[in-house]
Amino acid sequence: MKKLVLVVLIAFFGLTANAQEKKSKNKKVEIEVSGVCSMCEKRIEKAAYSVKGVKSAEWHADHQDLHLIIDETKCSILDVEKAIAKAGHDTQDVKATDEEYAKIHGCCKYRTQESH
Repeated sequence: MKKLVLVVLIAFFGLTANAQEKKSKNKKVEIEVSGVCSMCEKRIEKAAYSVKGVKSAEWHADHQDLHLIIDETKCSILDVEKAIAKAGHDTQDVKATDEEYAKIHGCCKYRTQESH
């Protein structure tokens, strides 16, 4: 009987620990985001911060990537990508509509003529 209780307890704690790993309150994520300049940086970071659960957002023009720290219990990476696309910037999984892209400043245009 003691062995059975011990096995049940071990299984319970194992499942609990596994479930906690799935959603993190401080998950570091890197996503590709297209942009050109410091105006893009401000727009991209502002869009990321508009999503509840984003704790940190830093976009790097030289690598075209956004470094995030998110609370996965409040948002997903897809939520952040959708907000950035709505601000006019393409991400690795979500592309901005032509209408949203057209709204960004002329110096921020990152799409080439061939990609239209």
